[in-house]
Amino acid sequence: MPHDDASPRPDIATCPLTQINAFDPEILQDPYPYFARLRAEAPVFRDPMTGIVSVSTYALIMEVNRQPQVFSNDFSAQLRSGSTSEIDADELAILSQGWPVSNTMLTADPPAHTRYRKLAMKAFTYKRVEGMGEYVAQVTNDLIDQFAADGQCEFKSAFANHLPMTVIADALGAPRSDMDLFHRWSDAFVVQLGGISEKPARLEAARRIVEFQRYFVDKIEEKRARPTDDVISDLVHADLSEEGDARKMDYSELLSILQQLLVAGNETTAHSLTAGLYYLISNPDQMARLKADPSLYPGLVEETLRYLTPTNNMWRVATRDAEIGGFPVKAGEMVLVRYGSGNRDAAHFSDADRFDIGREDAKSHLAFGAGIHTCIGAQLARKEMTTAFPILLDRLRNIRFQEGRNSFRYSPNILLRGVLELHIAFDPA
Repeated sequence: MPHDDASPRPDIATCPLTQINAFDPEILQDPYPYFARLRAEAPVFRDPMTGIVSVSTYALIMEVNRQPQVFSNDFSAQLRSGSTSEIDADELAILSQGWPVSNTMLTADPPAHTRYRKLAMKAFTYKRVEGMGEYVAQVTNDLIDQFAADGQCEFKSAFANHLPMTVIADALGAPRSDMDLFHRWSDAFVVQLGGISEKPARLEAARRIVEFQRYFVDKIEEKRARPTDDVISDLVHADLSEEGDARKMDYSELLSILQQLLVAGNETTAHSLTAGLYYLISNPDQMARLKADPSLYPGLVEETLRYLTPTNNMWRVATRDAEIGGFPVKAGEMVLVRYGSGNRDAAHFSDADRFDIGREDAKSHLAFGAGIHTCIGAQLARKEMTTAFPILLDRLRNIRFQEGRNSFRYSPNILLRGVLELHIAFDPA
């Protein structure tokens, strides 16, 4: 629901909450004043413009996530064509050229969610991820080699986009030469997941999603005939037991899991890597603390995740009439769980609007969600960030913003938050 630019925008500090368009692109640039008012005035708020129920405090977000049987993740139908169950005919015509996608992890509930998640977690076992340190360091150094001598770069496109995408491409067993395609498809899934895009953007996303499907159906058939040591092969040959009957997953199930691994393994980590560097440059006292005490690198990672919250909001749908903190919610209503607000809740985090890499309780953040839908790639994201940041700050000295090059604009997306670009200059080590 974009704002009409011909009319003046309301003052977030004084305008009644009922008159604020929460999807206004300018509010998405800096949602925190709006979040603060929601927490103070209406921790559970039904937006009269959309009917969406927002949940904004840390405690109530946790309450919702503890009740997946009441607040369901099976919200895919509600996101079609602007949160209606009737998909646009033009969009349907494009998507019908591919395969229908099953609800597996993000948009599924137990017991189906449990089965699919168990299979997908095999790609992110603790042993496998913990053993990836040297490999992630090598990818990090190889990427830095490509721009280190220049003394400047646009960090997101030169590094942050490539590290997690390289890792996920290698894990899937897909060639690195196709990573530009993976970025293209990942962006399309983000448009679809947001559920608020205009029709032209949805149609373009649909075309890209069909491209993704055709590409990975070919990969699935390759791995079915000649399995190798990678995630696609593991998934293709895995047994999915339902009521005691073992079977292999079909295209719809496999494509669903692969698209979620592609987005989860890329977008949020790329945004977090970019934001971590942005926040350090913006807070020289924190940069100095980190250089004086390298044991703070894990704290940098957790505080970046909390402060940014790359998955800033997430959908739920009420399966029955219920209450959240005493507020009545009706069956079928869309619920927007505002993780970005919960991570700035002063009732849980002291001095919550301050970036502090020494924050002792930072790891209790909600950046990866909570409950049964906690992000399966959380451990991998942490490994990539804790490996990459020390190498970056060792090889790129005196990092600073390129003067006059940065807008510091964030992606205009209701679900995913991240800086669009970050132009930096540095002294090569």
